[in-house]
Amino acid sequence: MTFHAILEKTAENYLWFLLAILIINLQQKRYMPRCNQKRMATLFLAMLALLFEIGLALILAKAWSDWLVFVVLAIVLAIAIVFRNRCWPFRLHCPKCGASLKFQEIIGSDGNICDECYKAEHPEEFAEPEIEKPEIPTSVTEIDWDNWEAAENCVITYLFRTDENGKRQVLLIDKKTGLGKGLVNAPGGHIEPEETAVEAAIREYKEETDLDIANPQHVGTLHFQFLDGNTLLGHVYFCEEFKGTIKETDEARGFWCPVSEIPYSRMWEDDRFWLPEALEGMKFSLVSIFDDEKLLSMKVVKESCQK
Repeated sequence: MTFHAILEKTAENYLWFLLAILIINLQQKRYMPRCNQKRMATLFLAMLALLFEIGLALILAKAWSDWLVFVVLAIVLAIAIVFRNRCWPFRLHCPKCGASLKFQEIIGSDGNICDECYKAEHPEEFAEPEIEKPEIPTSVTEIDWDNWEAAENCVITYLFRTDENGKRQVLLIDKKTGLGKGLVNAPGGHIEPEETAVEAAIREYKEETDLDIANPQHVGTLHFQFLDGNTLLGHVYFCEEFKGTIKETDEARGFWCPVSEIPYSRMWEDDRFWLPEALEGMKFSLVSIFDDEKLLSMKVVKESCQK
């Protein structure tokens, strides 16, 4: 291929080179305002490329000497050298940490710094926006409980037996993980989307104690509103039927306790207000407000039921 043919081929395909530069310029828009300088640089390079294309087109159109293309190239390179700070601010390595820059960092970071260094220098751009949370009342009378909705539903189950001396006992646990860790409670947990409350009560009991319970009876509901915005609806069950032997699990250590010696001082504060009544055969509904584990306000509504 002759030199003249090479010039003609270059002129025919030069627009693709210009298009590539402009596509890079459009990509840089995604990194604004971080790459103002480099976006102007690609526009400057596009202008230089266009100047070379115009010169090349004139040489071919006027049938001037092909060697004049080197004059045009020299002019373009001279302009690029004079304005080198404007047309070539690109670098391959981060001056802060020395890491090799990714393509998007090469074309999109005016300081030629990597994303990690940029985030360290501009933490305000990556900070999570503070979402203003609605103020939670500290009294249950200030909440419309009829329209209140819980984010999570859970179950808690009290299992009873009569020992060899004829005394009633209830199985409690020392909670080892999760909400209420360190407190005494009854086995329970969250209701999964695909299961009923009764199914959840049976499953959670097995997971926390290794006991298989049967026929749990619903005796009440617990509405927990926490000041941090968390909301829980708990379903309370009493149960008399079980199989197996208690085993300590990662979640709980179970133990039998005489009903008359339930350690309310080591339990959630609301328990002492509804559990004694429930043990005497009352169904109930409790609404409460907690600040972490501290009870701020509560109300218990009770109704008679058959044991």
